[in-house]
Amino acid sequence: MRPVIITTEYRGVFFGYADTTTGDTVVLKNARNAIYWSSETGGFMGLASDGPGKGSRIGKRVDQIELRRVTSVVECSDAAAAAWEREAAYVG
Repeated sequence: MRPVIITTEYRGVFFGYADTTTGDTVVLKNARNAIYWSSETGGFMGLASDGPGKGSRIGKRVDQIELRRVTSVVECSDAAAAAWEREAAYVG
C-alpha cells in the first residue's frame, strides 16, 4: 500500500494507505481527515509533500474508509506520511 492524500467532490481531504486509486471510489486504510491546515502548509499539496504542520487539526484514525467521488489522488512523501502518523488527533 502507498500513502496518499485523497480529495473528494465534497471538499474532503483525507490521508491514508491505498492499494488501488483508479476510479471514482477509493478505499483508504488507517485513514485520517484534515479538518484544518494553516496557509503555511501550502494547501492540500503541502499536506502531501510535508504533512500537517503547526496549527493543523487532524481527525482521529479509522481502520478503513471508502471515499466516493474522488477528485484527486496525491502521492505522499515519506516525510509527509511520517508527519501524519505522529500528529495527535484534534479534539476541540
